[in-house]
Amino acid sequence: MSNSTNWLYERFQGSPDKLAFIHENREVTYGQVTNLIRNFYDQIILSGIAPGELVVVIGDYSPEIFCIFLALAKNKNIIIPITKNSVVEEDSALEVSGCDWRINFNSLDASIQIDVYKVVKQNILVEELRGTNVPGLILFSSGSTGKPKAILHDFNRVMDKFRTQRPPISAIPFLMIDHFGGINTILAITSGLGTVVTVSDRSASKICEAIEKFKVELLPATPSFLNLLLASKMYEKYDLSSLKRITYGTEVMPQSTLDRINRIFSRVKLLQTYGLSEVGVLHSKSKGDGSTWVKVGGEGFQTKVIDGILWIKSAYAMVGYLNAPSDFDDEGWFNTHDQVEVDGEFFRILGRKTEIINTGGQKVYPVEIESVILELENIEDVAVYGEKHALLGQMIVAKILLKAPESSESVKKRVRSACLSCLAPFKAPSKVILTKDPLHNSRQKKIRR
Repeated sequence: MSNSTNWLYERFQGSPDKLAFIHENREVTYGQVTNLIRNFYDQIILSGIAPGELVVVIGDYSPEIFCIFLALAKNKNIIIPITKNSVVEEDSALEVSGCDWRINFNSLDASIQIDVYKVVKQNILVEELRGTNVPGLILFSSGSTGKPKAILHDFNRVMDKFRTQRPPISAIPFLMIDHFGGINTILAITSGLGTVVTVSDRSASKICEAIEKFKVELLPATPSFLNLLLASKMYEKYDLSSLKRITYGTEVMPQSTLDRINRIFSRVKLLQTYGLSEVGVLHSKSKGDGSTWVKVGGEGFQTKVIDGILWIKSAYAMVGYLNAPSDFDDEGWFNTHDQVEVDGEFFRILGRKTEIINTGGQKVYPVEIESVILELENIEDVAVYGEKHALLGQMIVAKILLKAPESSESVKKRVRSACLSCLAPFKAPSKVILTKDPLHNSRQKKIRR
């Protein structure tokens, strides 16, 4: 194996009988994983895929998709993961990244189809990475501030974070495999020789069913998903006593949601995580299970705050964007655009600068208002955002999903009353919209628009 995967492959070889995956009720050991990697590598070579070529891989979590990634890394290819719920269409993605080959995984017979798939695109960063003779990884951001950004990583660098072996744990990888957090989760589990438990869909019922059936110990999730879990009350229908940890990240956690999770899962350790596709996932430590204050950093990371914005320097940082200017300064510090408060070593993430509402010259953070509204009866979910206003600059809008039918006037009255009772008057929503549509996307992140 190449240096990029040798240490991980040898770790798998040393524990062939340990359970690596439970995928759609199918158990796969680490011995079988090493065989899959070897077989896929042989197919890659026979197909004529040369080192440095770009390969798009179509599929979500499965033992085979993970093994394809490691086989391509062995061959020093640049991998472009695409799932059916990707933030960007395949054609649009490949117009930015370019492509040489396409691998489709057939879940019915666990086979792969390898085809030539040429999309010519000249990228200086891709060419430079090829020159270093290392495997690469191209991921696409969610595009919260506009067009999704194509992020190029040195895959060796991404994997190096996991060389130090941690205790094994069984976990459900919540974020998709074309998301940096998804890659991070699956590498964290397998590098510790733990068990990856996949689900057919990421609904509250399916995830709770898998936790009960396979005694899952770790659930990494988003605040939006945890709010849905609370609203569904699926935690009452399944035995979730095996859970030891719930981690949450990718968006700001409403305090009211955290309070309820802490109360219901009182024996479970809660941990706020923080990471970005551009710099990796930082080590984190919450101030307490019920606190939104978190200390982030750890080996390979440095942090600083400038004008209330968090900046990070990372040993695991991306090579660069393929279609956007860099957010790194000349000294390698990355501007996260996340507004934070500071208390000694701890930060409280207030939200992306682009999501802050400016009404009459006052800054308003959506999650602060959402936290209040989520405590009200008959509220299943809420998204708060700013809408253009001729006099105020922006007006505050609350889009609400109800549990049961209720008049808009009644909801608006209750929402304004609750917000005025515990927030400054200018933070009370001027407009309340009732919706029947979900307020989160396929990745279980809040949609604020």
